Amino acid sequence: MSTAPVSGFEAAIKPVTNVSDFIWGGSWNGEPVLAIAGQPIPPMVIILLGAGIYFMIGLRGYPLRRLFPALAGLFKKSDNKGAGEISPFAALSTALSGQVGTGNLAGVATAITLGGPGAIFWMWVTALFGMALAFAEGSLAVRFREQAEDGTYRGGPMTYISIGLGPKWTWLAVLFCLGALFSALVTGNGIQANSLGDSANELFGVEEWIGGAVAAIAVFAVIIGGIKSIGKVAETIVPWMAGIYLLMAFVALMINLPYLPETFSRIFAGAFGYDAAAGGFLGAMIMIAIRAGVARGLFSNEAGQGSTPIAHAVAQTNDPAAQGRFAMMGTFIDTIVICTMTALVMLTVAGDFTVTDANGVKQVVEHAWQSDLNGFAMTSGAYAAAFPFEVFSIPIGTLIVSVALILFVFTTLLTWSYYGERAITYLYDLLPGSSLSGEKKLHFMWRVVWCLVIFLGSFAPLELVWRLGDISNAVMTLPNIVALLALSGVVFALAKGNRTAGTDHGRETPKELMEDVSGAAGH
Repeated sequence: MSTAPVSGFEAAIKPVTNVSDFIWGGSWNGEPVLAIAGQPIPPMVIILLGAGIYFMIGLRGYPLRRLFPALAGLFKKSDNKGAGEISPFAALSTALSGQVGTGNLAGVATAITLGGPGAIFWMWVTALFGMALAFAEGSLAVRFREQAEDGTYRGGPMTYISIGLGPKWTWLAVLFCLGALFSALVTGNGIQANSLGDSANELFGVEEWIGGAVAAIAVFAVIIGGIKSIGKVAETIVPWMAGIYLLMAFVALMINLPYLPETFSRIFAGAFGYDAAAGGFLGAMIMIAIRAGVARGLFSNEAGQGSTPIAHAVAQTNDPAAQGRFAMMGTFIDTIVICTMTALVMLTVAGDFTVTDANGVKQVVEHAWQSDLNGFAMTSGAYAAAFPFEVFSIPIGTLIVSVALILFVFTTLLTWSYYGERAITYLYDLLPGSSLSGEKKLHFMWRVVWCLVIFLGSFAPLELVWRLGDISNAVMTLPNIVALLALSGVVFALAKGNRTAGTDHGRETPKELMEDVSGAAGH
């Protein structure tokens, strides 16, 4: 046992660390609380995966049955726009810009480090169940969205709780909004801004605060125009951003094609705990792979967290199920496509890497995932090995992945500003004397504060804030899961085409839901 003195800061954050570790890691004071085969099982993983399995069964495999039609719908446009603020595709792009961030580059590397190549298989499995949660969120967001005094549409978990479940459940909506507000400021802003500041420093050699200042100004220029401006930028940047990144990943894999069969062999062998040295299957290895893969799959695509339905609620459609399909495609693209390509590059690309053995001696290894590299450095190292030619003394691969990270973070900052704005607006509207003019003043103040946090977050130490963010994510997720389960019957009916399923509390069922289907590309 270590006898090193504990600093005042460490003592102060220990309770926070324990709560965070229990929720997301299944341990307390470093000891497993819930364990299978000796591996701690995070309660949030049980809750999210359990809810995903429940919805997949209740929907009778709907996300899988409608996968290819939903994919085709991404490339079709509807001439008959429904009520809403932005197109269904723009809503998907906005949601995706919040989903695709540092987790897709650094988080996948962490999953491989913790669970080996087999974690990727369980990431795929989890994403499939996550699609069922995403469908539930997206369809309910359109079914129970509200129209403000100025005619604009808005919604999310707070509205499908208050309108779909009734006023007795307002406390649950308030709890969700408090979690969403803090999550937005911490994980949707501070952590992202910190990554952006570090990337700007490494790529351009400028101080972190300069990168933060530039990002804050750029973000403010977009978010001052509200959700329509955010949706327009996301619709323009996200497809190109993701497309170019995936193209470069594909080229990297083609360059290293002979290693690809070995990569898939490692993924499937690792997923089921096969150890060639031991000549059999090891239960502990299976649990390590499952834990790492499930956690990455759930936390990357935000399925069940309640963030993406805030974006999908403003889609120009009157068909909840159609937008639900767009929502589930967000989970598919984020995890099955982007995270998978990132993982394959790290597992497949060959280069000159080293790992330090138990005796402190450096050994040469062939792939980035076998080396001492971890997190974003592993991703960057794999791309540098695939594209080693230098520009301004920087390998092209490193340049590509660093620029991708900056763009991913920039669009995440845009989307999460709107998520936080919706949460604080809902809370404001509960106050006596709230008004439309008051909302507009609140929105302006929020956007200014948001950009100030970007600037500060780009260079501030964030260990305690990160831990608090983990807890706030749980405070945001749990009320949303409760609401989804309470409204599961409505979700199942929406999937069958009943657009007016459920009871509207405090209002009449919107007439638009009874009109001909509109804004449902690929329906």
